[in-house]
Amino acid sequence: MKETEKITSKHRILIIGASGFLGGAIYKELCAYFKTYGTYNISNKVLEKNNHFFQYNIEEDDVYEILDIVKPTIIISTLRGDFSKQVLLHQHLTEYVFSHKIKIIFLSSANVFDAYIKYPSYEQDKTYSNSIYGHFKIKIENMLLRLPKKQVAILRLPMVFGTQSPRLQEIIQFIKAKEPIEVFPNLIINVTTDSKVTQQIHYIINRNKHGIFHLGSNDLVHHEDFVKEVIATLESKNTPIYKRVYTTNDDRYLAVLPKFNKLPKHLQINSEDILADLKI
Repeated sequence: MKETEKITSKHRILIIGASGFLGGAIYKELCAYFKTYGTYNISNKVLEKNNHFFQYNIEEDDVYEILDIVKPTIIISTLRGDFSKQVLLHQHLTEYVFSHKIKIIFLSSANVFDAYIKYPSYEQDKTYSNSIYGHFKIKIENMLLRLPKKQVAILRLPMVFGTQSPRLQEIIQFIKAKEPIEVFPNLIINVTTDSKVTQQIHYIINRNKHGIFHLGSNDLVHHEDFVKEVIATLESKNTPIYKRVYTTNDDRYLAVLPKFNKLPKHLQINSEDILADLKI
């Protein structure tokens, strides 16, 4: 048996939300190594022809039908959309994961800590949020954390940049339209890229890792400074306009740092690496 075949037969992976920015990047990273399937929401001619993709509308469709066809050994949840519908979907996924003794990888967010503003957050810190988005992510995290430990990986992500990232595309549009770009001078964050996140997920699958992972850069940056550095890499002809937003008078943190569940050196990232990536 060839090495690639050996890897391919190891897992059947279903990415819920594979047509989104991160879901699509994860699909591209994994599809050469595993039997990888994905869901998409809006009708798409290319995906309709791809037998590995299933149209799934969270408002109308039953996820069990797709689960029965794919019979995944790993589910990766990267879905966006209506929060209450997502909570219901994840209740169904949790039941399926538990009864079939498979694994779920859930993409969460630094926002599960957005009520703690005085310091960065580590994996074992208690979640606490003031935002609707943070509350919703916490609700799903808590649901998954009731599953047997080895069946769950929760990946908390900071702001994700990348050449195709919605965040960067929006900045480019604002510059073209001469509209102001919001920056938060007092906000201290960490950051990552889609390519690093997909490598990290690949490693977590290969090494059968579980638990809570904080996938932010090792260093912290001020939101305003970092956005300006990102814009400098674009070498745009138009001069950007900034709108400085102060939510507090003091520095506030929204950063997820790894302490207990660290990945190997080659899978860690610094903010400079991201800027270098964007320049290419």
